[in-house]
Formats: sequence, structure tokens, C-alpha cells
Amino acid sequence: MMVHFTKMSGAGNDFIMIDNRAQRLALSDAQIAKWCKRGTGIGADGLILLENSDRYDFSMRYYNADGKLGSMCGNGGRCITRFAQHSGIKKTQFTFEANGESYRAELLPDGQVKLQMTPPKAFRDKFIVEGYETYFIDTGSPHAIVYVSDLERFDVFGEGKKIRSSKTHFPEGTNVNFLSVIAPDAIRIRTFERGVENETLACGTGCVAAAAVSYRLGKIHSNKVTLHVQSGERVQVEFDDEFQCVFLIGSAEIVFEGRVEMP
Repeated sequence: MMVHFTKMSGAGNDFIMIDNRAQRLALSDAQIAKWCKRGTGIGADGLILLENSDRYDFSMRYYNADGKLGSMCGNGGRCITRFAQHSGIKKTQFTFEANGESYRAELLPDGQVKLQMTPPKAFRDKFIVEGYETYFIDTGSPHAIVYVSDLERFDVFGEGKKIRSSKTHFPEGTNVNFLSVIAPDAIRIRTFERGVENETLACGTGCVAAAAVSYRLGKIHSNKVTLHVQSGERVQVEFDDEFQCVFLIGSAEIVFEGRVEMP
């Protein structure tokens, strides 16, 4: 069986997108991991299925690169919005569901996608993990936040893996974001992603987490924050003072399309 896919990038976070509204696919963890593996597969940070919804325009099912079902992915949410239009849902404003939550998204005239996120929750103030002052917040996915002085030369993979794997603090694992505040409305961010088990070029829920924690701590002073991600792109996070209305704005681009054989 040949499966048609679309490779997409959301600010450098890349995904295999598949239209599964006909419900023909039943993918195993191993099959997803094989397709996501770089070098021998298509290569991606995750795989996303566009599926039908009884209540909304569509449903999003997201798998991490290890083949396991993931939590919310902000960059993936922007990508699936553009993919939905590309797949025949001819709208510019969408409402979709993912992991039991509903999300609103809009295709902007400049080509970017504006995605309304769920309010952050479960904030935890400063605690020590592997020798680092760490903060925690859940923005649809769990995120540990660590501020570092020399982000360019920091060992994101090695130190991120240690923090992510701390069973004492994160028994189910966590994403780890390393931050450097570069202006009252700008943050440089690098992310070690759970499920990818490596640094990724961008992380949407991580950008929201970085903005939320930094604003709460008084490290930034604007309700519109620019996140400089590892791909070289910039992602915007906009929010109200109580972080009840949060938007993630950034690119969602089609890279290429192809077919892959499914045994």
C-alpha cells in the first residue's frame, strides 16, 4: 500500500502530514518511528494525522518521532491548519480538536498561521534539577524552563537529556527549554524535546512556556514576545495579563510531497 504524505515545517519543527479522513491507516509505533528516522526514513520530528471530527473542522492526532502518541504540538497545530486547507477544507479560519481540547487557528495574509493555545497551567516556581534552577509549566505539553548565560555554546543535548530524564522531578519525562532573555520583549530559546530525544529547531508549546514563565517572573515586560528559535526563524507569542488568551504565530510551510510504501 502506497501512502501519500506531505512534509511540512513549522519554524523549523518538521512533520510528516497524512490525510487520514478516510480512516484507512492504522500505524504502529514502529512504522511511525521508521518513517520519522532521519537518514533511512522520511525524517521528521513527528507525524500528524488529519482526521474527521464530529464537532469541528477536523481532528489532529500527533505522534512523536519515537512513534508514541504525543501531547499538544503548537508548531504542528499551525502546520495542520495549513495542511487542512491544502487538503481541500477551503477556509481561512478553523476550529479543530486535539487531545480532548479545541483550538482556533487562522491563516494570515502574510502566510503565517495564528493559533490560539490553551491557557498554561501547573506552574511550579524555582526548584533544583541536576544542579540547575528550574521552573515548570504545562502549555498543552510539559516544559521545564532553565535560564542560561551562554546559550549559543550550551550543551542542550547533554544537559537537556539529564533534566528530561530526572525521574524524581519528571516521572513521565518533560520537554526542556533553555532560555536567554535578549530584550524586554524577546527571548532566545533552544529546546530538548521529549519523544524526539534530541534538540529540535523549534518548539511551539515551548515558546509559549518560555513567554509565560518569563513574563510571570518579570524577565520580560511585553504581552507580545518574539522567540528566536534554533532554525533562525522567529515565532511570536501574544497574550493577556492573566495568560487566559494566548496566541502562537509563526510559519507553516509545505516542504515537499511524496509517497511511501506501507507494508
